[in-house]
Amino acid sequence: MRRGIFHKILSTKKVKFQDLKSLYELPFFELLTKAREVHDLNWPKNEIQLCTLLSIKTGGCSEDCSYCAQSARYKSGVDAERLMPKCDILDRAKAAKENGSTRFCMGAAWKGVRKNTKRFDEVIEIVKSVSELGMEVCTTLGELGPEEAKSLKDAGVTAYNHNIDTSPEHYPNIVSTHKFEDRLNTIRNVQDAGMSVCCGGILGLGETVDDRLKMLEILSNFNPAPESIPINKLMPMPGTPLAGANPVDTFDVARTIACARISVPNAKIRLSAGRTALSEEAQALCFFAGANSIFYGDKLLTANNPQTTQDLKLLKKLGITPQSPNPEMEAPEANSQLPLAPQSA
Repeated sequence: MRRGIFHKILSTKKVKFQDLKSLYELPFFELLTKAREVHDLNWPKNEIQLCTLLSIKTGGCSEDCSYCAQSARYKSGVDAERLMPKCDILDRAKAAKENGSTRFCMGAAWKGVRKNTKRFDEVIEIVKSVSELGMEVCTTLGELGPEEAKSLKDAGVTAYNHNIDTSPEHYPNIVSTHKFEDRLNTIRNVQDAGMSVCCGGILGLGETVDDRLKMLEILSNFNPAPESIPINKLMPMPGTPLAGANPVDTFDVARTIACARISVPNAKIRLSAGRTALSEEAQALCFFAGANSIFYGDKLLTANNPQTTQDLKLLKKLGITPQSPNPEMEAPEANSQLPLAPQSA
């Protein structure tokens, strides 16, 4: 029965919630062993992707995402700032490359961007300059239309990050200023533009295990598949509605990563926000379960991140080497036998 669930998920054209639930409920070591088998088959080199995330425009966001300190609606202590000057961003990107990062991700606290606006034009020029450094370039700027997505692709963006965060059912409990379908529309526009999709979720938003698995079900059935899936462990931020949220159990994090690895075997699974709350042993467990990418550096948007020296020491202990940059990386191709997903609403 257990072996049947494992092979059913690997061989099926459409991953179903009930199969993911059966997988998730396997005994812990059996689940992680299966995930490791899939990981070694698809990622035979013992490598990890090192990414740096820079907030190029912090605070003042009009959205009400209940986990985010950058919302202008909350007294989080995060002040609204202007877009960073291009020269400062380039300095940070060069430093990230010198420290070993192969992907540079730039995040802006905006609802979205539109063509023929000053801030979008400035971002395009920033992307063009960063893309010349020989790193993969990722941006997360909020909602995109088809034209904005194409412009970012043409400027040199490798991947666009736009998380779905949780299940469609739980999403309205987290944010009211946009809908789950709005997230899917942006992802569709990114896919159509030929960019890779970086899309994952956050654990610890008051969701159930079923919510997490419904989120994974949607991610698993993207066509083209996501290039990377960030799994974030909520870092409760003072002043936000989720400031007092209960911490997520480490074993739940590892189980979620294992299910993501099995259901989307070719994606990079990124152990993202929340690593400061994980011991080295817990991080090693997540790497064994299938995580092969981390945000690397001293700050993750508005929250602390393990220092680079700590990260390198841990990777050395585990015998894991940094992955080489791939700035010419092509986006995953769609399966022609299946409909494109997500579909625009």
